[in-house]
Amino acid sequence: MKRVGKKYVEASEKVDKTKKYTIEEAVKLAKETSTTKFDSSVEIAIKLNIDTKKADQQLRGSLVLPNGNGKTKKILVLAKGAQAEAAKKAGADFVGEQDMIDKIANENWFDYDTIIATPEMMPALGKIGKVLGPKGLMPNPKTGTVTPTPEKTVEDVKKGMIEYRADSYGNIHCSVGKVSFDEKSLKENIDFVINTIIKAKPTTVKGKYIQNISISTTMGPGIRVDANSIDM
Repeated sequence: MKRVGKKYVEASEKVDKTKKYTIEEAVKLAKETSTTKFDSSVEIAIKLNIDTKKADQQLRGSLVLPNGNGKTKKILVLAKGAQAEAAKKAGADFVGEQDMIDKIANENWFDYDTIIATPEMMPALGKIGKVLGPKGLMPNPKTGTVTPTPEKTVEDVKKGMIEYRADSYGNIHCSVGKVSFDEKSLKENIDFVINTIIKAKPTTVKGKYIQNISISTTMGPGIRVDANSIDM
């Protein structure tokens, strides 16, 4: 049986599991029930009525949070010539081409959080896809990490770009900020994520699209959200 700490138990007692809170109430409660000494992330979980076995219902993409997510990411850009120079000027932490791919393959090098690649680099990068894929590092056009303008994606990642992807059960999990964010900033980020997911609704989905929404902090209890309280 899984044991939980005293702080978690105390925090959980503040949350009514039978209630769906307004987004304002949920954000306030999430900040109050954070149990860590460090600045916890605030996470959102969205349960969607989609069948991910169908190709047209495999939801995946990226978005730039209006108030960032409070995280600093190290970025590796794989590009050549002018595109590489533009990525450096935009603030990429590492820029290279085949030399960087060889470094990953030969040295098991993973001192970065995101890889952005130009289309011409993908054939060479694909050769180590089995290494990058399980770590969630393989660039993908759907998330904007395969692009002819890597400098734009570098800027977006620095601003707080996050990727989202529905799992096999139709759940989407992503970070929407930190406990230290003010309530207005967290609400704006949550509204933006949910509206982005709504706009990405597959046309073949029938019935109620968003089934459940909840937010929580790192190691904190889940708080159910009333979708009707979201600005849509």
